[in-house]
Amino acid sequence: MAELYRVDDLVNYSNDKEGVGVQPKGKQGAEQGTVLCLTTPWQDDNILVGCFFMPRTARKKSESRIYHVMFRGINQQSIFEDDKDYEKLIKVFNKYREELQYEIYAYCLMGNHIHLLIREGREELSNIMKRIGTSYVYWYNWQYGRKGHLFQDRFKSETVEDDSYFLTVLRYIHQNPVKAGLVENMEEYEWSSYKEYLYESEMVNTGYALDMFHEDRVKAIEKFKEFNNESNNDQCLEITEGRKTISDKEIRQIILMKYNIELASLQNQLPETQKEVLKYMKELEGSSLRQLSRLTGFTVNKIFRA
Repeated sequence: MAELYRVDDLVNYSNDKEGVGVQPKGKQGAEQGTVLCLTTPWQDDNILVGCFFMPRTARKKSESRIYHVMFRGINQQSIFEDDKDYEKLIKVFNKYREELQYEIYAYCLMGNHIHLLIREGREELSNIMKRIGTSYVYWYNWQYGRKGHLFQDRFKSETVEDDSYFLTVLRYIHQNPVKAGLVENMEEYEWSSYKEYLYESEMVNTGYALDMFHEDRVKAIEKFKEFNNESNNDQCLEITEGRKTISDKEIRQIILMKYNIELASLQNQLPETQKEVLKYMKELEGSSLRQLSRLTGFTVNKIFRA
């Protein structure tokens, strides 16, 4: 079967039993983009079929200094093993909020990724996220006796320049657990800022958003709840970020080459095969859960859990 490999910075290629061997060129080279390489077995080795380069775009600066940020685990892996891990990351948010003077307007900690609605303070966004990520990964690795990276190398972000889109992102973040099928309503999910809007909060700046609904806090909270429970097709960051995307045709071709399976017939495969293919597709650079759901007929929740 053909194998597709992601290479952040292709420098030294070697044909070995694991496919592509790479030595990173360093931070400057890694910032340039991603190389995807396709190999296929031949006799007792792998041969390189071809590579294509997906350049990274420069991170857009927000005039308001407000951003919607998402960062996730490497290869979609879980970044939380226990409740204490969620609690630790929230403590890290609060620690650096006080030190770097940024504002948090919303957060949601999912199993393998995190959403933040944040306003820069003393430091730029990249430095803020680096401090948060480094601190949590150091603790996580110590806690579980592991080494190496935990988060995907580059977090995703989009600018939030007006109140209308600010509220859209706020709702999108809070509805994440519901749309993923983890809970039936937002109040049931413990690891988001939604409940902090209903009660007092020290860490989350709830006043900024509530003031947009009403000057009276009680009435503002009621309108906030109504707004957040509205049915919608909000699509934030996942498809609006200026990143390289992968087409439906490319995904179909990759799966056909790797597994000899037509996506249209995936639902007829054994459960373990379905899970393996869905997990692999999630890791394809530029793919989205909604796109994969459309291609396979599986729900977003099933793909998310694969």
